[in-house]
Amino acid sequence: MAEQTRPAASRRSSANRKPKKNQIPFGFITVAFIVVVAILLNMNSTNVAFFWITGTAFGFILQKGRFCFTASMRDPYLTGSTSITRAVIIAFALTTIGFTAIKYGYSSAGLPIPGMSYVVPISIATLIGAFMFGIGMVIAGGCASGTLMRVGEGFFMNAIALVFFIIGSLWGAHDFGWWKEFFISKGPSIFLPDVFGWMGAVLLQLFVLLGLYVLAEQYEKKRGSSH
Repeated sequence: MAEQTRPAASRRSSANRKPKKNQIPFGFITVAFIVVVAILLNMNSTNVAFFWITGTAFGFILQKGRFCFTASMRDPYLTGSTSITRAVIIAFALTTIGFTAIKYGYSSAGLPIPGMSYVVPISIATLIGAFMFGIGMVIAGGCASGTLMRVGEGFFMNAIALVFFIIGSLWGAHDFGWWKEFFISKGPSIFLPDVFGWMGAVLLQLFVLLGLYVLAEQYEKKRGSSH
């Protein structure tokens, strides 16, 4: 009797399901909107139009790749998966090579190395900031990129998180001078190429990243085998 009623129940369930809407027309409308806005922006500023296109492209990549620093730290603990963790490590490795090449090019040409103003000293402020950011992004359910991505998807809670993200950033910028005077400036400023040379710094960082990648892979295998 159960064998006879199961297909009927399945048929009723499938009949009650709403047919999925065709998303292709919405895709064409969205692309047309992006192109029209880019053309209108380009009439006033080429840079703004470029920012619009690149911002849209990065948003699309983030949404499809589900790339999020929060997930890279959270997923290994919650689910045992380290796929996003390893993706972040690979991203760090690629940017290490790319930015080192740019900085080395400026250095060898005798030009000021870009980004040196961001080599800030290591101090207690680093630990406090890392702890606050880590707690905040877990509570909010996403880092900066993940929050922006989910706001674009229409998640209301992430929209609230974005508002307070902006408020916190403005507050931090307002008080940065105080932090810099009493905390940040007290620690040493370390630029790895000054310590190990350009090649040594790259190899050291890539070696550390490779070790983290192997550890993440082994951790996922261990968690998978334990279940």
